[in-house]
Amino acid sequence: MLAAGHSSAPGAQAALESLCRSYWYPLYAYVRRRGHSPEEAQDLTQDFFARFLEKKYFALADPVRGRFRTFLLTALKHFLANEWKKAHREKRGSGQVALSLDAEVAEQRYAVEPVEETNPEIIYERRWAAALLEDVLESLQQECTAGDKGWQFEELKAGLWGGSQASSYADIATRRGTTETTIKIAAHRLRQRYRELLRAEIARTVASPAEVDEELRHLIAVISG
Repeated sequence: MLAAGHSSAPGAQAALESLCRSYWYPLYAYVRRRGHSPEEAQDLTQDFFARFLEKKYFALADPVRGRFRTFLLTALKHFLANEWKKAHREKRGSGQVALSLDAEVAEQRYAVEPVEETNPEIIYERRWAAALLEDVLESLQQECTAGDKGWQFEELKAGLWGGSQASSYADIATRRGTTETTIKIAAHRLRQRYRELLRAEIARTVASPAEVDEELRHLIAVISG
């Protein structure tokens, strides 16, 4: 399920912290939608992750019983119901692992969430999907930049998830001093690499490769819903 969470290999803890960082805002939004103030939500989310990492709760994740996103939300619900007061008393800094996060940015993002959506779990699912896609886009951008193809990413990123290109391939070709065929090939390769990175990101949070397609379908349903 989580190679990072079930491994003592070098970098495993860093990989797990990176994964948790991706889930920080979705869980923050869930806590806010449960009625907590921005300050309370910040403390609760931070305390949850500090405890989650310090106590190695990820080791309790059962690969057979569910996805990491579901496991994490269930763990948060348990934390909110039973453990947050104790965790808060222990105070961050006393051996707990703290994630470096920007609470102000999180609240700015929350301020534009649709007010008509009152279900905290739906908010969590949508923010999970958005965070996953953002991570994949960032990885693709880094790859393109490292390979001196940053301009391809900037010109063609709008079409990666079914969106419309701001400019036609012909216009891009003219602007970049190349042929339309070259741009079409670049767009095809970029979409192909995007799909590969998306599947790899999903694979980090499921029990087996066989579950990647199912989780991908769920992601599409959440984004489309």
